[in-house]
Amino acid sequence: MAFFERLVDAFYEGVATDEVLLPLYPEQPDLTGARHRLTLFLAQYWGGPTTYMEERGHPKLRMRHFPFHVGPLERDRWLAHMAAAVGATCDEAVPDGTADELMAYFAPAAEHLRNDTGLPISSSNPRTPLA
Repeated sequence: MAFFERLVDAFYEGVATDEVLLPLYPEQPDLTGARHRLTLFLAQYWGGPTTYMEERGHPKLRMRHFPFHVGPLERDRWLAHMAAAVGATCDEAVPDGTADELMAYFAPAAEHLRNDTGLPISSSNPRTPLA
């Protein structure tokens, strides 16, 4: 858990001064809750304790991020801060390949959270199947 705490702390150091991302956090400038949730999520995702699930239920990442505009700019800023945090956290004490493995998850996850594509996630008026 300590590794993810350091990673998340480094990540939010960047977010705290980011004029694009910080306004997306309803509790800002206090990012304590966001830090807690991301730490628990990452620890659980990478095989740690299931505290996130116990506290929040299923992650439902797209649903939880849907109220906030996430387009290419937000995705890229998020990834830049996360890449910097990974770089700062993955030192010689961390097994080789960890940084690459983390970024291999973060890049597609960030793209998955985009909600500006204009494509409906669901429809209140679904098409009827063709006969």
